[in-house]
Amino acid sequence: MVKEIKTGSRPGYDDIDLGRLFGVLLDNKWLIMLVTATFAVAAVIHVQLATPIYRADALVQVEGKTGLSNPLAEVRSILGEEPKAEAELEILRSRMVLGQAVDQERLDIEVIPARLAVVGDYLVRLGIERPGFAERSVWTGEYLNVGELRVDHEWLGQAMRLVASDPGSYRLYHSEELLGEGRVGTTESFDEGRIELRVAELEAGKGAEFTVVRRTRLAAINSLRSRFSVGQRGRDSGVFNMTLLDENPRRAERTLSVIAQIYLTQNVERQSAEAEQSLEFLEEQVPQVRNDLAAAENALNAFRMEHESLDLNLETRSVLERVVELDTQLGELEMEQAELSQRYNSSHPLYAALMEKRNNLERDRERLNERIHGLPETQQQILRMSRDVEVTQQVYVLLLNKIQEMSITKASTVGNVRILDDAVAQPGPVEPRKPVTVVMLTLVGAFLAVAYVIVRSILHRGVESAEQIEDLGLPVYATVPLSDDQQKLIRRVKRHNRRRGRAVTNGVLAQNAPDDTAIEALRGLRTSLHFAMLEANDNRLMITGPSPNIGKSFISINLGAVIAQSGQRVLIVDADMRKGHVHTAFNADSKGGLSEVLSDKAELNDIIRQSPINGLSYVARGKAPPNPAELLMSERFTRLLDALSERFDLVIVDTPPILAVTDAAVIGHHCGTTLLVARFGLNPPREVDVAIRRLETSGVTVKGGILNAIERKAATSYGYGYYHYAYKTTQA
Repeated sequence: MVKEIKTGSRPGYDDIDLGRLFGVLLDNKWLIMLVTATFAVAAVIHVQLATPIYRADALVQVEGKTGLSNPLAEVRSILGEEPKAEAELEILRSRMVLGQAVDQERLDIEVIPARLAVVGDYLVRLGIERPGFAERSVWTGEYLNVGELRVDHEWLGQAMRLVASDPGSYRLYHSEELLGEGRVGTTESFDEGRIELRVAELEAGKGAEFTVVRRTRLAAINSLRSRFSVGQRGRDSGVFNMTLLDENPRRAERTLSVIAQIYLTQNVERQSAEAEQSLEFLEEQVPQVRNDLAAAENALNAFRMEHESLDLNLETRSVLERVVELDTQLGELEMEQAELSQRYNSSHPLYAALMEKRNNLERDRERLNERIHGLPETQQQILRMSRDVEVTQQVYVLLLNKIQEMSITKASTVGNVRILDDAVAQPGPVEPRKPVTVVMLTLVGAFLAVAYVIVRSILHRGVESAEQIEDLGLPVYATVPLSDDQQKLIRRVKRHNRRRGRAVTNGVLAQNAPDDTAIEALRGLRTSLHFAMLEANDNRLMITGPSPNIGKSFISINLGAVIAQSGQRVLIVDADMRKGHVHTAFNADSKGGLSEVLSDKAELNDIIRQSPINGLSYVARGKAPPNPAELLMSERFTRLLDALSERFDLVIVDTPPILAVTDAAVIGHHCGTTLLVARFGLNPPREVDVAIRRLETSGVTVKGGILNAIERKAATSYGYGYYHYAYKTTQA
C-alpha cells in the first residue's frame, strides 16, 4: 500500500495575497488565541478590582421671565434678548456655583484611606475581615471624618498621614516627620500654628493610616467640574439634566443637591437684585419730580390770578391733552434711557430701539408746537403752564406707581428656575461597565494580536517558494522539508557569556532516519549535483548562505552522508572556524581541526576523522583562531584543498554566512561549485539577492540554490508554496 502526502503551491508572491494573510492568521491561531485570552483575563481582573463609580442626577427647568411688567423686560422680549440656554449652562458650570458647592461640602479636604496595594479596595468591598499583616490598612467599617482643616499657603496640596493610636487619639505625620498628636473632637494646632485640624470622628483600629490633604480651592473646583456634567434635554426646552460622578454615591447625591440649590438661589437673587436696582433709581427721581410739580402749579396759579382766572377754550384743551400725552411718554422713555445707560452703551440694540422711539415722539411734539404758535399769546402762555403741571403730575404719579410695582416685584421674586427632580444617586455603579469593558478589551487584544501577526508577516517575509529564488536568476536544485526527526537531534550548547544556548545538531539524520522526507530531497539534490559538477574544474562543493541558523551544516552533513552511502568517498570540511559545529553531529570535539593545520600546528592525516557512516569523513573547525580570514587566504589552505581533492571523490566545504563575514568569498575561489542555502520563512528574497551579488562581486559564481526547512503552513496552502511529495511504503 502506498501513502501520499502533498503540499500545494500557487504563484503571485509579489502582490498582497489575501489568501496568504488568512493562512498566516491560521498559522498563528494559538498566538492570537493566547493574546486574546490574556486580554480577556486582564479585563475580568480589571473590572473586578476597579473602584466602582456611581452617578447622581437631577433635573431643573429654566422658564421665561415671570412677574410684573417691566419696560426693560418687554423691550428685551421684543428684541429677542432673553437669556439663552447656553448662558444658563455656563452659569451652572461656573466657579461661582461650583465654588460655593466646594465650600459647603468641604470638597477641598481630601481623605484617602490606606489600602493594600491593587486588591485592597476589592477586599474591603467584599467585606473581608482585616488580615493580620494589614495593620496599616483601613478596612470595612473604618472611617475618618475631618471637621475642620485650616493650613497656611505652603501646606496647601501637601499630604499628611494621620495614624490612629489609642481610642480617641491620633498622630499626624508629614512623610516620616511626626508633627504631633491630637484628640478626636478637639481643634489641634501643628507646625507652630500653621496647621489647625479638628477630627470630628475616627473609627479605625490602632495603626490604621489615612492621607489628609487640603487642596487649593481652584483644584477642588476643577476636580468637581471634571466629574460634573449638564446638558439640555431637547432643543430650547429649558430643561437641564445634571449628573455627577463619584466613588461615594451618598456624597455624589449631596453635592449635586447643593449645586442645584445654589443655582436656584443665585437665580432668585439675580432677579431680586435687578428689581432692587430699578427701585433705587426710581426713588432717586421722586424728590426732584415732586419739586418740579410744586413749582409748575405755583406758576400756573400766579398767572391765572394775574389774568383773572383765564380758561382754555375747547381747541386749546385738545392740544393740551395731546401735548401732555406726548410729554408723559417722553418722560417714561427718559427714565428707561437713564436705566439702560447704566447697563449698555449707545450701540446696543436695546438702547438704539429706545432712542428711535423717543425720536418719533419728539417729531410728533414738534408738529404740535407749530400749532401752538398759531394761538393767541395769552392762550399759548397758559397752555404751556398747564402742560407743565399736568405732565409733571403724570410723571410723578407714574413714578409712585413704578415704585409700588418694583417693591411688590422685589418682595415676590421667586426666580424662573425650578427643580423638577431632586438629586438622587442611581443604585448601581456606572463605571466600570463590566460586560462592555470585558468585550472591548478582548476585542482590542484580538485586534492587536492579528495586527502584530500581519505586520510581522509583511515586514519579515521570508522566502516561501522556489519561484521567489528563481526570479532572482538562481535555479533551485532542491527544496528540503523541515524534518521532525531532525528537531529531535538538536540540542542547545550554552556559553558562559550568553543566557540562551546555541542550537547544534547531535546526530546525522541520514543515518538515524534514512526514509525521512528531508533525506529523500537530498537524494534528489545528489542527482542534480552530479550533473551540475560535470562542468566544474574540481570536485569541491562550497555550501554557504546569507545568514546564520539556516541549516547549512545540516545540508552539508546529510548531503555528504547520502553521497557516501552511494559508494563515494566524501569529506566534509568545517570552514566556519568561528562557530562551526559539524563535529557535534558526530559527538566529537572541535579541537584538532582546520585551524590547527592552517596554523601549522597539526598534520593533515591528524585532522581527518572517520565518521560512523562508511565512506564519510570530516574535518572539524579546530580551536577558534583570532584571524580566520587570513588563514583561509594563505597558501597553506590552497595546498590543503588540493591534497584533499586527491584523496576523496567529493569535498564539501561548509562556510560561514556570506553577509556576516568574507570567509565564503575567499573559499569560493577554491571550489568549482557553489550552492546557496536559504531558509523557508527566514531569509527575505532581497537578502538572498544581496548574498548572490556579494559572491558574484568577489568573483564566485553561484551554481544554484537550496530552499531548506520547508514547513506545511496555511499561509503557503492558501497563498503560494511549492509541491513536495512524500512517498513511503507501508505494510499491507
